[in-house]
Order: sequence, then C-alpha cells, then structure tokens
Amino acid sequence: MVTELLQKYIWLIQTFIRAGQRGLDLKELSVRWENRFGSPYARRSFNNHREAIEEIFNIRIECDRSTKKYFIRYSDDVSDENAASAWLVNTFTVNNMLSLGKERLSGRVSVEDIPSGHKYLAEVMDAILENREIVIGYRKYTGSDISEYTLRPYAVKENLRRWYIVAFCIERQQLRVYGMDRITEMKSTENRFSMPHGFDVDALFATSFGVYLPSGKPEEIIFRTSGKEARYISDLPLHRSQRIISSDGDSVTFSIFACPDESLVMELFRLSPRIEVLSPEDIRQEIARRAAGTLEIYAKQK
Repeated sequence: MVTELLQKYIWLIQTFIRAGQRGLDLKELSVRWENRFGSPYARRSFNNHREAIEEIFNIRIECDRSTKKYFIRYSDDVSDENAASAWLVNTFTVNNMLSLGKERLSGRVSVEDIPSGHKYLAEVMDAILENREIVIGYRKYTGSDISEYTLRPYAVKENLRRWYIVAFCIERQQLRVYGMDRITEMKSTENRFSMPHGFDVDALFATSFGVYLPSGKPEEIIFRTSGKEARYISDLPLHRSQRIISSDGDSVTFSIFACPDESLVMELFRLSPRIEVLSPEDIRQEIARRAAGTLEIYAKQK
C-alpha cells in the first residue's frame, strides 16, 4: 500500500512537471489518471494527494483560480538535478524503474552499489506521515551485535547518498540519528506520537556537518583556496553557511559557521592541501598535526 501510494505521488509530480506552467485542470488530470491507473480520480483523493506531496517532498501543487488549472510553480527546480526535492523524487523514480524492468534493463543500466537503505525508505516515510512509532533491529559500525530500538521517526535525511532516520529513541530517551543501511529489520506499531512543535530537520542541522547532531558551540571557520579550486568549492559547498569573504583572482577566501566536530575536521583534512584553514588557530594546528602524521607514515622506508 505504501509503495503504491508513493508511486502515485511520483506520477503526479512528473505529470505536472511535464505540463509546465500551463498546468492541468481536474478533468484533464482525471483522464490521464484513469488511463494510467484504470480508475476514476475524485477531487477529494487529489486534494489528499496534494497535501501528502507537499508534506513528504516539499513540492506544492497550486491552483490558478482564474483558469481552474493546477500546476507546480517552479517545475524546473523540481526537475533540476541540483534541487533537494529532485534527488528524492529521482530516487523513487529510478528505484521503481529498476525494480519493474530489472530483466529488460540488465546490461544497460549501471548504478553504484551503495548501501543507502532504500529497502526501508517507503516504510519509514509512511510512519512519518502517520506519526507512528517503529521498532528496528540496528547493527552499529563498531560491532556485530544487533540492538532493538523503538523510534518516533521525525524526519529522514540524505547525506552522501545514504539515508538516515532522525528520531526520538524511547530506550535512550533522546534524539538520535540512525543509518538506514544498518537496519536489519523494521516493523510498524500501532502507537502514535505527537511531533514536537516547530520541528524542522533543516534547522536542526543548520550548524552541523553531515548527519551529526549539533554538539558544542558553532564557530566561524575561515579557509582559503586557489581561484581554480574555488569554482569546485562554490559548486559543492562544504556547508550550507558557506560564503565568500574575499577574492584577489589568485585565491578565494571562504567562511562557514559550524560546530567543529570530528567529522568536520576530518573533511577539512581530506580537502588538504586543496584548501588551507586560516582560523580558528586550534583547527589549523590540528590539520597541520594530522598532515605531519601522514607525512611521517609515508616517509618511513619499507
């Protein structure tokens, strides 16, 4: 049922993307719906689907009162591969195509083998939509033991093509992040929960790096790179707060405002020597220490 609903949501989004700003009235949409799914499409069902699409994908299907036609105002953004919502739409679309045509597409489609947890994505999103608790079996990276947790799933978050659940854990009595690729089993319960007032997953991670919940006090981190490298850094920002401080043609200086936890320090070190951390001094020295340690390893004779 969940997968079938998500497929219908994706079909609606794609149908309105193809229609563009011209849009479709309910009669036109109903004809296409019946041709695709073989059943009439009631206005009430359409309105329910519109609400679900906005809640799940953050895509709003609007109505032009003068023409009585429905449309997605920024349909180009939804189809843009750089749009956040587009990644989610494309994930479901591609997975569905590969599932339906696995044999026919064999040898003609190549995708990376990434354990991103797609298996449970639809079920988790259904639980989020219904504010329903789930129970998962979870295996940590640090061991082989499997723990059972009861979660109140607040949101899903994608990072580096992996999916994560942001949830309140009943057993731990705190907000946690769980990688879906580490889930061994999942089942929904009949227990409902109320969302915290004003919860916003983007706001929650505003000063974090990756999928780590904010810890400590965020700081302004300033780094410099060459003019050539700056184009890459600009296209793929290190953090959502990234901004350019100065540019002299030969180099560009950026700043970000984030909690300097281990994951961020590791990323800054990974980007060295393409970038040079200028401040804070303690982070600069930590990068230098790690670089010296790496040099020492490779300087040893075999």
